[in-house]
Amino acid sequence: MNLLEEAIIYSTIMHQGKVRKINNSPYILHPLEVAQILSGMTDDMEIITAGVLHDIVEDTDGTLKEIEKRFGSRVAHLVDSETEKEYAGEDRAATWRRRKEESLEKLKTSTDIGVKMLWLADKLSNMRSLAGSYGEMGEKIWEHLHQKDPEIHKWYYKTVAENVEMKLNKTGAYKEYIDRINYIWPGTFDTSKTKYKEYREIDVSGCARIGKGAKAEVYRYDEELIVKVYNEKNTYKDVEREISLARSVFVLGLPTAISFGIVSVGKGYGSMFELIDAKTISELIAKNPEHTDYYAGVMAELALQIHSTCPDNGKLFPQASTYIESWIRRAKLDEDTEKKLFDIIAARPVSDRLVHGDFHTGNVFLSNNEPLFIDVDRMAIGDPIVDLSSIYLFYVGYAELDPKIIEDFMGFSVQTASAFYHSFLKQYLKTDDEAEIEKAVRSSSLWAFVRLIGQMKKKPLSDKDKESVKMLTEKVRALID
Repeated sequence: MNLLEEAIIYSTIMHQGKVRKINNSPYILHPLEVAQILSGMTDDMEIITAGVLHDIVEDTDGTLKEIEKRFGSRVAHLVDSETEKEYAGEDRAATWRRRKEESLEKLKTSTDIGVKMLWLADKLSNMRSLAGSYGEMGEKIWEHLHQKDPEIHKWYYKTVAENVEMKLNKTGAYKEYIDRINYIWPGTFDTSKTKYKEYREIDVSGCARIGKGAKAEVYRYDEELIVKVYNEKNTYKDVEREISLARSVFVLGLPTAISFGIVSVGKGYGSMFELIDAKTISELIAKNPEHTDYYAGVMAELALQIHSTCPDNGKLFPQASTYIESWIRRAKLDEDTEKKLFDIIAARPVSDRLVHGDFHTGNVFLSNNEPLFIDVDRMAIGDPIVDLSSIYLFYVGYAELDPKIIEDFMGFSVQTASAFYHSFLKQYLKTDDEAEIEKAVRSSSLWAFVRLIGQMKKKPLSDKDKESVKMLTEKVRALID
């Protein structure tokens, strides 16, 4: 007996007597349908087997340990990705949203294509059932479910779609899934997503990488074209949103580069820019460090232009204060220090101007001696300290841990980076007053260190990391005082 056949028998026994909530059909038909959908996307028997078993732990007395013993660790891992945490003694309706949010984190953080396939197949099977019953019962359908609010169901299924889109948007299962969502909640997705669309496929192997950030890498494709290649955490919707935002920013008169199309790069997405003979300011500083003052001036004037722009439609952009608040929370400092930080933010002047959110020389090109910036997805409205602290972090702050971080990220020496920072700040503030400059350095470094502590605490800390966090925390407290 092969793996799949054994799984079908095991699942049939474990789900015996169980029925679906809405139409009372035998429950076993659902995992079998999930397996059938998966077989249309892959011939990987472990993924298809996981489809048959995906509800065992959640809905029966079966355990992950037993699944691993019978069917192997990969199958158990896939089943675990779809298994929600149970809250014993609490009403399932009351914990519905919490359970979904927790399980979605597994989907969002996984790089396993099998996890994404399993989620899509399961939710498509659910949407087939929902759409069929919705056609017969209309809005009364929600009365039969633990979660009665159709908008929360929409949020859930829509979020799943956005998180499998990058890898699976070309599959028939994905297109059908979008179509079923639009049937129940018309207009949720652009109908073009349900039709065949062939993206231009490009290969960046051998291309010079000219920039790297948290969400993407930037390559020089040829003399005329730049391609920004997004990592797996970014959905197609994220790419579309950034391009749309760039157009809105351009209309405001800011010099941003506009992508002319989305392309397929390996298993992910990229956006293309026509930037003839353009180079990032990081590249130019690395090649001509003696001109650092000039490039710092270009960046300072660009920052001032962004920070003096007040958009007519503020709803397009989030509040910059949410970024700073998230830095404070991620740092997980003691209660007294955290309160002081929130008090400092509350006391700062309110601003209705734009900030870039990820402002550094790797995100700014010079084309015909004119600056053009990219990466607009973090643009927000609020305090310029968001950008000023980023500048401090990228050019000075990371050296507190290891100067090599700055040199690898920027492509030039830490000494040049420090010189750039101080020249930028003088030209941004338009002053030689050392007291004014030092005041800005203190404020910028405070938030840079808070942000850096939070970045470090995202992963398990080594003994060396713990010492670094302790050192940075002491710097934060001293700067507050």
